[in-house]
Amino acid sequence: MSETLYRTLVWLDVRLGLLFAVGLPLVLLIWAAIKAQPAILRLLGLYWKVASLLFIALMLLVGNQSIGYPLVLLAQLLIAAVLWFWVDLNEELQDLPPWRALPLTLRIWRWCLTLQALASALLVSTALDCSRGGAVLAAARCLVWRQPPQQLNAITDPALDFVIGGNWTPTMAAIGGYLALLGYVVGLLQWLLVRLPRAGRVAGEF
Repeated sequence: MSETLYRTLVWLDVRLGLLFAVGLPLVLLIWAAIKAQPAILRLLGLYWKVASLLFIALMLLVGNQSIGYPLVLLAQLLIAAVLWFWVDLNEELQDLPPWRALPLTLRIWRWCLTLQALASALLVSTALDCSRGGAVLAAARCLVWRQPPQQLNAITDPALDFVIGGNWTPTMAAIGGYLALLGYVVGLLQWLLVRLPRAGRVAGEF
């Protein structure tokens, strides 16, 4: 695959990710809150918890940390899984009127995001050599994957500077990413070791 085609596919993946992983979930969250749909709200709450790993990975890529590449892959696989994992939520969502606007939009979004996440995981798997660090980070494919988060960081940098009262640098992004990753791992282990054995594939009252 040529470098130009690869770059085009990565940027297409980024744009689709902004649409299906950020834009539509926010719209659905507001819509479900207005319509008072608890099952949809619980699904979206769980989705945002899992999807936060993707934002952590992007922070680490802004900081030129090689661990960001496998984390993007893991985040996309977890996103695809969390949309369908919960038995009770699946049953409640199936009971909603199928042709009403909100349930129909949610169903379309779940399938589109699942396909996009799996395609993104396949694409980022071609850059896993970048996780070795060192000279590998200078390779063309590694640079392509770092460009979108770094450009997004450049856009949000003034706002972040205002919030923290100083300069938001790639080093600070890396430190923030590692701290967030630590909290994420602790939460994930607590769920795997405590909640999952007790509740199984039941989202409960989340």
